Amino acid sequence: MHIFYSGWVQGVGFRFTARALARRFAVTGWVRNLPDGRVELVAEGERPELEAFGQAVRSSDLGQFIRDEQVHWEPATGQFRGFEIVH
Repeated sequence: MHIFYSGWVQGVGFRFTARALARRFAVTGWVRNLPDGRVELVAEGERPELEAFGQAVRSSDLGQFIRDEQVHWEPATGQFRGFEIVH
């Protein structure tokens, strides 16, 4: 699952909250800020876990800051260990 979030998503603890939420699900991947003001998130796992994780992000306090999200489903690479904030 590859998601681009836009809105007021930087400077509000988005990455830290997304990482904390990810640890509640059987997912791996990363989240980072982009220079254009969006946040990019990549997560791998079983589809139901990924969908539940995405819903948890939207339902959390972060939801009020998200104006738009673009979700792309891509094949898993299996390269991630845990869920991290990257730069």
